[in-house]
Amino acid sequence: MARAFGIVTSSGTHIKVEGLQQYRPIGAFSFLGRYRVIDFPISNMSNSGIDRIQVYVRTKPRSLAEHLGTGRHYNINSKRGKLQLMFAQNSSENDVYNTDIASFYENIEFIERMHEPYVIIAPSYMVYAEDYRELLQTHIDSGADITLLYHSVDNAREKFLNCDILNLNKQKGVESIEKNRGSAQKRNIFMDTYVMSKELFIELIKKARKISSMYTLPQIVNESSADLDIRGVSHRGYFASITDFNSYYNANISLIDIKTAEGLFNPEWPIYTKTNDSCPTQYLEGASVKNSVISNGCLIEGTVENSVIGRGCQIKAGAVIKNSVVLSHTVVGENAHLENQVMDKWAKVIHGNEIIAEEGHPGYIRREDVL
Repeated sequence: MARAFGIVTSSGTHIKVEGLQQYRPIGAFSFLGRYRVIDFPISNMSNSGIDRIQVYVRTKPRSLAEHLGTGRHYNINSKRGKLQLMFAQNSSENDVYNTDIASFYENIEFIERMHEPYVIIAPSYMVYAEDYRELLQTHIDSGADITLLYHSVDNAREKFLNCDILNLNKQKGVESIEKNRGSAQKRNIFMDTYVMSKELFIELIKKARKISSMYTLPQIVNESSADLDIRGVSHRGYFASITDFNSYYNANISLIDIKTAEGLFNPEWPIYTKTNDSCPTQYLEGASVKNSVISNGCLIEGTVENSVIGRGCQIKAGAVIKNSVVLSHTVVGENAHLENQVMDKWAKVIHGNEIIAEEGHPGYIRREDVL
């Protein structure tokens, strides 16, 4: 296999996840109780034999840096491989200038030093499984300049509104990249995943900087579509884009269903994450758990239905949690009732409160709130 290094990008300035993003970047969001969102692109790269990976972060890097550590838990070759956290200074108070191109340009010497001839770029805010070895080989065999990964959907009017779409010709050539404005149900959602040569990538970074300080990578690729051979490759299996609060909630809840989860999790394609030595969850007398994902280290005395519960949570006697995503180290006190909620880390509902949101419009309990 031809060698490639990996880049995991931060979310664009147009992506806002209210509440959760106040404390950490999207890549550091807890996902399905035990993972972080960034575990998926890094695991895809590690499983594909890519062991030199750059992870870009723009704001609030602490939680992401703590989780990534040396990268050893991602099964990256300790002698040849390396996971680098690339900090991009906010060059302007106006966020429109703090683009992915600005981040790449600021760190371009580290990109130029890479010995691998190809680069695979993936986002830190999308969840999917993909063998990049096959994607890279498809790119090489096609002779294309750039290969882009996309996922075809039939609900683009209501979903994926913060994403880009690919307009393809009959030969799967990319004619243009544009924003999904909800004008059609069937769209090819661009998964912000690119394959190209290192030389072309550097050329596009420099070209974009000359055109505009506000240019992004999708914009410069779209600008170059008339001059370059750009191909689309379709993705199969589970796909989620964490680009707003509802999409985060829905992605977690959807994976409670085992058939849906089988489209993402494969024993032969492990998703690596940072683990800890917590004890098994204890289910005490009176506990009732149905159709839920429960992480280690919890103490459950109450009722949990259709929910995701993170590590080290306490669900007291008489408490009821339904259709909710509860992050780690939270306490739901006696007789409290949560429904259609995202409860952030270390929050406590201890006064028997009833906190119920309308279905389809989940509520948010802030980090370290005591209610």
